[in-house]
Amino acid sequence: MKYSSYFLKTHKDAKAFDSINATLLQKGGFIDQVMSGVYTMLPIGLKTLTNIETIVREEMNKIASELLMPALSPTELWETTGRTGIDVLFEARGANDASRKRNDGQYILNSTHEELITPLAQKNRQSYKDFPFAVYQIQTKFRNEERAKSGLMRGREFRMKDMYSFHTSEEDLLAFYETAKQAYMNIFSRLGIGEDTKITKASGGDFTTGFSHEFQTMCESGEDVIYINDETGEAWNKEVAPSEEGFTKHNASEVGNIFPLNTKFSKAFDYSYTDASGKKQLVFMGSYGIGTSRLMGVIVEKFHDDKGIIWPESVAPFTVYLASLNRDDSATVATADAVYEELTRAGIETLYDDRDTGTGAKFADADLLGIPYRVVVSKKTGENVEVASRRTGEAKTQSLATFIQEIR
Repeated sequence: MKYSSYFLKTHKDAKAFDSINATLLQKGGFIDQVMSGVYTMLPIGLKTLTNIETIVREEMNKIASELLMPALSPTELWETTGRTGIDVLFEARGANDASRKRNDGQYILNSTHEELITPLAQKNRQSYKDFPFAVYQIQTKFRNEERAKSGLMRGREFRMKDMYSFHTSEEDLLAFYETAKQAYMNIFSRLGIGEDTKITKASGGDFTTGFSHEFQTMCESGEDVIYINDETGEAWNKEVAPSEEGFTKHNASEVGNIFPLNTKFSKAFDYSYTDASGKKQLVFMGSYGIGTSRLMGVIVEKFHDDKGIIWPESVAPFTVYLASLNRDDSATVATADAVYEELTRAGIETLYDDRDTGTGAKFADADLLGIPYRVVVSKKTGENVEVASRRTGEAKTQSLATFIQEIR
């Protein structure tokens, strides 16, 4: 992609916002705030989010089938489960008299999808032979947060992967629950945060008398507090941490959570299956969530310096930032064009800075955007290129062929 034709504008002198991710993502032109808690994903931001969601999708496809449910749902479904009183629910209705004359219905903007997935599963799976199964989606959710803050960390509109599993017994549910734990850790490892992400015991709420589990990424600016047992490595949310000593306190940010729902929703919808003897039995369910746009914010909070973002290669919007210097020299420009074409043929995602701007501006953008490798073509480099790693800061001059071979 050539910078000159890309819908991208950095704002290096813009004001600081209330968090690192809000500041850097808006300065870098990844997102644009529409109002509190609501953001436009600009092209380079959408590329990054898509990379995150691709990793999530690849791991989820190993254990579940993907579908897509609507953002709107009838209020009656939420009345069936007794959850219309949840304090983050948004209501949707016609915005004016003319619209309400067409349809005066009132709907729920879904904050989660148990109310939709349970009756859907009930229509399609009723015999014990149909179990177990799991489905998931990646979709926009809406929550009326009292105080939307910290950029992508806590929004009123956000992207989320939610998965739901269905079982004939609690034993089978808990076995899949462990499978989901491992799938989640595979995701976080691929995103570059696996070593610092802890499976953390949390309250089961009204779903289970046992624990639910959060996935907490240790981060200095994290808004959560977890306690890790120094001997066993077990992690606990501050709300359920034991009072004994031997725990170390850490700041962390939640990147996922899983719940054994048991029979809460199957009871509400009278969702039963027919067992091998012909008897009706309640279905057991589990719920598993990952905030994909929130993950984007957490990664920025964790990987940055005073110059900008440092994306892990697995989620970076581009692998290479190609800085073409000495644009007044036709031979150097021709070399830069050839380098861009070769990188593209090699399948290496490249942002080609072909603008007629100064070296300082180009290098500042490369640092701010956090692309893993800055490749420079100039009179000085001649037939070679200068390669700098965004993560280590190390730079070296080498042939383009050698560089391509190294990063493949």
